[in-house]
Amino acid sequence: MASGDALLAQAAGLLQRYPRHVTGLIAALLLGGGGGAFAVASFGPDPADLPVRQVVESVNTLPIDQQIEALESHALRLFRSDTLRATDTVDTLLARLGLHDTAAAIFLRNDPLFRTQVLRRPGRMVTAEGSADHRLEKLTARWASETAGQFHRLVIERNPDGHLLSRVETGQLVASARLGSGVIRSSLFAAVDDAQIPEEVAVQVADILGSRVDFHRGLRKGDSFNIVYEVLVADGEPLRTGRVLSVEFDNNGKHHTAMWFREAGKKGAYYALDGTSLQSAYLASPMEFSRVTSGFSMRFHPILKQWRAHLGTDYGAPTGTPVRVVGDGVVEFAGWQNGFGNVVIVRHNASDTTLYAHLSRMDVRKGHSVTQGQRIGAVGATGWATGPHLHYEFRINGQHQDPVLVARKSEGVKLSAEALPAFRSAATAMRLKLDAAARVAEVASIE
Repeated sequence: MASGDALLAQAAGLLQRYPRHVTGLIAALLLGGGGGAFAVASFGPDPADLPVRQVVESVNTLPIDQQIEALESHALRLFRSDTLRATDTVDTLLARLGLHDTAAAIFLRNDPLFRTQVLRRPGRMVTAEGSADHRLEKLTARWASETAGQFHRLVIERNPDGHLLSRVETGQLVASARLGSGVIRSSLFAAVDDAQIPEEVAVQVADILGSRVDFHRGLRKGDSFNIVYEVLVADGEPLRTGRVLSVEFDNNGKHHTAMWFREAGKKGAYYALDGTSLQSAYLASPMEFSRVTSGFSMRFHPILKQWRAHLGTDYGAPTGTPVRVVGDGVVEFAGWQNGFGNVVIVRHNASDTTLYAHLSRMDVRKGHSVTQGQRIGAVGATGWATGPHLHYEFRINGQHQDPVLVARKSEGVKLSAEALPAFRSAATAMRLKLDAAARVAEVASIE
């Protein structure tokens, strides 16, 4: 433990003395091969000061006819990858892969594995190996398994007799850390798109910092973020976005940080890098990051045609959009309730209840125990709704409360004194990675 602390102390010292050098080095290690442009400083001597020696060697090449014969003795193989489109047919896919093989097209149309796992699966990557005359030799597609940590690999290739055969193999996903940075110009989703960060990362960030940052109405042009997140990789191909490992977000002059950490014997949770708990007993929103159409305030009621207190929050979303419970509890009511239409009411403790109204579907019944984030229904337009949306209320002792403020004040998991040394070590490492993400973005903007 002492040696580990000493190493971290040295790393922190290097970061303070050579911030650009160290973060550039980490960026190279984490992003090598990722396609980004970055610079890495050298800690060695200047190459201009090293001795130079000229070496002259004579090389005898093979006669040209022998070189041609050697090339012709090796079969040429063509490799190409492409992403499935919703409108793809066997013929359009093979054409994009540069293959012209009538027999292979007939095989793929009749192969049940290819038809169910590749066709009509937009977004899946297909890799093909073709011969010099554009015949299909091998085709591979991968997708994540329902079993955690695994993926499936469909392989179609020719046997020694030249006939195509298909098989499905199972492999282990490998977690890989990725870095990303962005600047808000219009919205969080537009910023992650510009930074080529998966949309799922933006959804997680909105949940992690939702009680600190108002992602619906509080973002400002020029707000910025750095993120470290997991990508689950199969044979070098990213298949699924994993957990956000750490994030820092500058919003309207305020700096927010978060890091995932799991203390031994407890559930993992998010903490600020100073150890402050960010895990709230309640989520800030009953839906994944969405557009808020009406806040906790007075409004003109569209049905009653009069101003009245709007004691909740309305989330505009298409019918069928999942609705999740904001905290652990027991379903107190699930059924029809006049103007609210289909309603689910959850009791979280002796004082706190939440209400979810206008649902198109209810996935729970009275008496069911539910856990934070569990799906309890779907957005609809039942009751007096003028369009599909979710009406959500938070009540304490029967009194309506602003759900965002409640989530902000709710305390979650706290670190024990025994876990603090391990947390500080992990926070130091995450600080280096976040600085590396910022440095990569800075270099990319200069170039």
